[in-house]
Amino acid sequence: MTRTGGTPKARAGIAPSSPQAPDSTGADWQVWTPGRYQLAEGLRPHRGGMVFVDLLKGDLYRCADTPGRAPHRLLGLGVPLGAVAPVSGGGNSDGDDGDSEWIVAAGTGIALVTEGGRPRWLDRPEAHAKLPMRMNDGVCDPAGRFWAGSMALGGDAPVGSLYRVDHDGTVHRVLYGLTVPNGPAFSPCGSLMYLADSAEGTVLRYPVDPRTGALGAPSLLARFTAAEGRPDGMTVDDEGLLWLALWGTGQVRCHTPDGVRVQTLDLPTPHTSSVAFGAGRMYVTTARHRLAVPDPLAGAVFARASPTTSPPARPFGPSPGRRGPYSDGHVPSYLEFMRSNL
Repeated sequence: MTRTGGTPKARAGIAPSSPQAPDSTGADWQVWTPGRYQLAEGLRPHRGGMVFVDLLKGDLYRCADTPGRAPHRLLGLGVPLGAVAPVSGGGNSDGDDGDSEWIVAAGTGIALVTEGGRPRWLDRPEAHAKLPMRMNDGVCDPAGRFWAGSMALGGDAPVGSLYRVDHDGTVHRVLYGLTVPNGPAFSPCGSLMYLADSAEGTVLRYPVDPRTGALGAPSLLARFTAAEGRPDGMTVDDEGLLWLALWGTGQVRCHTPDGVRVQTLDLPTPHTSSVAFGAGRMYVTTARHRLAVPDPLAGAVFARASPTTSPPARPFGPSPGRRGPYSDGHVPSYLEFMRSNL
């Protein structure tokens, strides 16, 4: 595959860093989608295939089963769509031909929406913020709670939050002071949560009470310089390894739960934004957004053969009458932790 206009770092406007690790490779990637998306994100394995969002346009797509075919658009919300998860019993199981229902982090809040329907908002916690805000990345944990982050539209102010949606549909702010939250991702048993702040270049690891969703004190898993790229979308495989897309340097990196880097993969375009596994392949989304030099491959979804496996997108599972641990109004401060511990 031809690299156009210099290295991915040069096209992103990033100065060269130290030589790449010897385990890096740029081979065997296929351009899976014929189209190019402004900000493709949020890859999730679903019904034996793969879905992703074009975040700024508010669209949800399902990838075709073979490369070169256009993906099918499932949702068009008309507001920024950061992430989705299927809803349990909402037509999302394998073999179910009904319309799929999704929980979505979109616009300034979190909603339920059926394909072809209008959003039913659970809450819009950022609707009246002092700065213009939008929702960003999100995922369901193994217990069926939905977690999603928010950020200022400019991505340059530490006013974002992490929200958790409990089984009864109540929305709780569990962290604040984030700038560009990405993830989270959860260990297979649900006892660890990983959360990136792309603007800070950090990935934190939180202990989680799988029963209640309460977070313990975080620790630093990894810190990235601008030359290394900024941690963006992530996933945890069936072995418990964390895979990170690095925005700006065209890389995907794999880390152990203790933060040890075990593998680095290079892509031919700089703004890698999310990573997921399914159907014997690794998929990676990329973006044209804020690219310093035009790149004909930017915004494509890429795929390559991979023996790595991960769970399908975990569904949001409503269960009436359950409340989360932050109903008393206590919210831990991300910024306070960063200042005192890192």
